[in-house]
Amino acid sequence: MELILTRAKQIFTRTGIPGADFAVNVYAGCSFACSYCYARFICRFKPYGEWGNWVEAKVNAPELVKGKKVRGKVVMSTISDAYQPVEAELNLTGRVLRNMSRDIKLDILTKSPLILRDVELLKEFKNLSVGFTLSFEGELKRELEPKAPAISARINALKKLKKEGIRTYGFISPVVPGLTDVENLIEKTRDFVDYFWIEMINVDAAGKEFAEKVGRIPTRKELVRYAKELTNLRREVKIEEVVLHPWRVL
Repeated sequence: MELILTRAKQIFTRTGIPGADFAVNVYAGCSFACSYCYARFICRFKPYGEWGNWVEAKVNAPELVKGKKVRGKVVMSTISDAYQPVEAELNLTGRVLRNMSRDIKLDILTKSPLILRDVELLKEFKNLSVGFTLSFEGELKRELEPKAPAISARINALKKLKKEGIRTYGFISPVVPGLTDVENLIEKTRDFVDYFWIEMINVDAAGKEFAEKVGRIPTRKELVRYAKELTNLRREVKIEEVVLHPWRVL
């Protein structure tokens, strides 16, 4: 994995992701290398090679958040995982949190239990949520996201965060009809998350590699039908949104 150290001009960027106003990406690229990740598109704009083989680290990110306040929700991250393995060495995300205004409405989404390192910092924020992406299990997990932490490790991290009094959520994504066991993931986590987000597979961004691994890509009609079925789960658990791409919220 190639690590590229860069300096950014700004760290708060506008985003069109539902429910968010700004994104903070301490890193670009992700060594978890999940085959379905929509953020793979950034490889078209970076000269470093295939998705998962490089990570760009914005070494001045901690300085860029100092004294800055933004109005609206901030999401960390949208084109990377803020707690991917290189963070254990660089501690950029940790230093960003240390320097960030505690008044910022912050949402952190990750797959990594490394976030537990910063639990005391997280507790200082006035309006913060932490979510874990919950996706495939067993053989599918090993095939589609072999470098990402195990689902069991993510679930245990959610339990610990909730025990510390932090608002938590389960981000069930990507949902592929017939492959993603949404009901099972909800049952495993419903007792220690405050709510769920459900995101259908982004077919355009998943690309040819994902299609080859799963054997087929679901049609738009299949995705719409299954997404509507999942909205019925709101009677049983708190589901904030069911998202269809391009960024259509049901």
